[in-house]
Amino acid sequence: MQIGIVGLGRMGTGIARRLMRSGHECVVYDRALNSISELVREGAVAADSIDDLISKLQPPRVVWIMLPAGAVTEGAIAASGAALSPGDTIIDGGNTFYKDDIRRAKVLKERRIDYVDIGTSGGVWGLERGFCMMIGGDKRVVDALDPILKTLAPGIGDIPRTPRAAGADPRPELGYLHAGPVGAGHFVKMVHNGIEYGLMQAYAEGFDILKNKDSNALPEEERFTLNMPDIAEVWRRGSVIASWLLDLGAAALAKDPQLEQFSGYVQDSGEGRWTVEAAIEEAVPADVLTSALYARFRSRLEHTYGEKMLSAMRFGFGGHVETPAE
Repeated sequence: MQIGIVGLGRMGTGIARRLMRSGHECVVYDRALNSISELVREGAVAADSIDDLISKLQPPRVVWIMLPAGAVTEGAIAASGAALSPGDTIIDGGNTFYKDDIRRAKVLKERRIDYVDIGTSGGVWGLERGFCMMIGGDKRVVDALDPILKTLAPGIGDIPRTPRAAGADPRPELGYLHAGPVGAGHFVKMVHNGIEYGLMQAYAEGFDILKNKDSNALPEEERFTLNMPDIAEVWRRGSVIASWLLDLGAAALAKDPQLEQFSGYVQDSGEGRWTVEAAIEEAVPADVLTSALYARFRSRLEHTYGEKMLSAMRFGFGGHVETPAE
């Protein structure tokens, strides 16, 4: 298929490369010209604006917006909507608030332009591992995008298969899901990221307890100097708390057991807050997820070894380089 991609950050570039490696044609645009030139050398078609990108696509056109949530995404979707025609499709694959998807889809529907929201997980590893995708939109539109989605998804791989009901949708096993109508994809991804906060916080607190077992506040016979890299490594092997997050933490500890390269200042990118807000709207208790979000707020005031572990995991999956605010 042919697709236009607006936004060539870490994930946008990975999406373009994965698609091109499987024979899809990508027309690409980003304000950073070097990002465009790198992909052009690999076979992409360059565009110097959103309008130019759309002019180089054959109808029905598909434009994937891969930009940070907020004004920049709003502007790109508005510009794309103004230039597209009935029957064309806009995909927002960033970390957008799901209520914004619902609002945008209503506006675009008046011009008979389809809108799909895709919660995209995979970070800087998506190019090689594939992107896990949670998709919202009309079934007709999502089904038409399947060649692109199947290419981007990780596939079954070597993960043990779960016994599933006869006739179950095969796509979740491949790593992508049609979650429901517009907004459902980003809603599922939002909760996914809220859970991520909680898992990361549990690891961070556990490693902080381990690290401080040699504290002078303890009786001497109860002090242990524990090997953080080795503990992380052994937990990866057959433990019930093994996970990709632990893999990333173990890799960081192997390089830097004291995590000195990390400040302990930990950002939140929005989805954790939105997840807590959704829990409040639904009157659903979310003690762990809420506490994990608040821990990130507190990390900006004082920093612990556990918060350095959080920052290390964020760098591992997303390439996030965190420095304290001035």
